[in-house]
Amino acid sequence: MRLNPQNHRPGTESRAGGERVNCDVDRYNELRYIYLMTPPSAANPDNLLPLPVAMFHILVAVADQDRHGYAIMQDVAARTNGVLKLSPGTLYGSIRRMLDESLIVEISERQRPDEDDERRRYYRITAFGRAVAQAEAARLTTLLRQAKAVGLAPGRA
Repeated sequence: MRLNPQNHRPGTESRAGGERVNCDVDRYNELRYIYLMTPPSAANPDNLLPLPVAMFHILVAVADQDRHGYAIMQDVAARTNGVLKLSPGTLYGSIRRMLDESLIVEISERQRPDEDDERRRYYRITAFGRAVAQAEAARLTTLLRQAKAVGLAPGRA
């Protein structure tokens, strides 16, 4: 393809027969695919830190087994002795963001399909989600050590 300088508009090229085509469409589609398939933070788990409290608890809840939304809410409440109770809005807003960041995936297979409600959506932690959760746990460990060193938390540094 050659540019026709007389009738050229940015983003268009002329073919031999004078037909105009949009040369940016292919590049746009390529970039869009890359953007959609690559989470913004995939290069480095530290880019997501510090994690919101709800997101960290959700990652902990799905770290050992796949869970549906209500089971995640119950697990978080049990692990925190009822101190943290996720509302449906907080839970599903966090899940949406975590899906976008590829921290978790929605899975279609059910553990016990004969005993399960088909409307439930199950979630599983990804390798990237596990790396982010580990990085957040390390960050919190360091923070706790610093608090102990200055007498803000019981125990030794």
